[in-house]
Amino acid sequence: MEMAIVAVAMLACMQLKHFLADYVLQPAWIIYGKGDFRMLGGYVHAAVHAFGTIPALMIAGTGSVRIIILVLAEFVVHYLIDYTKAVLSRRSRADATTRAFWAMHGADQLMHQLTYAVLILAAMA
Repeated sequence: MEMAIVAVAMLACMQLKHFLADYVLQPAWIIYGKGDFRMLGGYVHAAVHAFGTIPALMIAGTGSVRIIILVLAEFVVHYLIDYTKAVLSRRSRADATTRAFWAMHGADQLMHQLTYAVLILAAMA
């Protein structure tokens, strides 16, 4: 496949995974577990994201060693992005009716999307 087609297929796969992991497969115990290193929720959520990226990496024909490295990198980065958002959200006490809430939510989503761009580049390098 042409590189551009592969990159778009990878991005589509990551977008689907992101929607499912962030909006469908997040029960309350996962949501409340973010922002606390002692709770399991944030780790489980980051793992769902990391493992969900494997099919996208396979589309590019990425080797198994590189897949392991990229999956571990996504796990760490995803966890830290969500941890930071959870801590900042609690401190600000912003709810869904405030500009601050949506700015934090948007920044969180932007950071995840930029992570996907880096993963695609790393997989195709």
